[in-house]
Amino acid sequence: MSILILIIAITAIISFIAFNNQSIFEQYKFNVGAILNKKEYIRLLSAGVLHADMMHLLFNMMTLYFFGPVILEGFGAAGFIIIYIGSILLGNIFSLFIYQKQPWYSAIGASGGVSGVLFAAIAMAPKMSLYMFFIPIPIPGFVFGLLYFGYSVYMMLNPKQWDNLGHAAHLGGAFFGLVYAIATQPEAAIENSMFIGIMALPLLYLSYEIFIKKKIG
Repeated sequence: MSILILIIAITAIISFIAFNNQSIFEQYKFNVGAILNKKEYIRLLSAGVLHADMMHLLFNMMTLYFFGPVILEGFGAAGFIIIYIGSILLGNIFSLFIYQKQPWYSAIGASGGVSGVLFAAIAMAPKMSLYMFFIPIPIPGFVFGLLYFGYSVYMMLNPKQWDNLGHAAHLGGAFFGLVYAIATQPEAAIENSMFIGIMALPLLYLSYEIFIKKKIG
């Protein structure tokens, strides 16, 4: 069985079980207080196999299903596992850093891992055609990446009460996938450096806001 199908199957089964068992959510979801105060570090990984509902699960697993083969072909099974698991972990670690003063902050979902897979693929093929739900024509991957990063950074810096997306986890995961692809495929990264640089502009701005201006974190 393909490692991609195995990960999708495991995630789906655990998510289905948790849909009807609230105690699983409470025990294994990402929660700042539980991780920092109780040292429950397993939550940094276990949150990646929990989802809020069927739509949340389907969106993440369908994205993983479509882009996973690109990573498997380019990086092999080991590379795919490193990108997916590493992106989940870094996404949640980044969330822990950003929300360390908010012990009530919680999150679930494989979005960090999925973002890592997606952006590793875009780093290798920045001009691949992607579709967005509200745009009926394909756009280049690096433009999608720029819009994705830009929106996520904006929402992190200007949080809205109605927004329940884990933008920090998305960005952390995407960053891991991007850096892994660049580090392991330097020739392709150099060839695509202009597109990767354009795509990464919002990340540079976020770094300035976090580490220089200390606006968040």
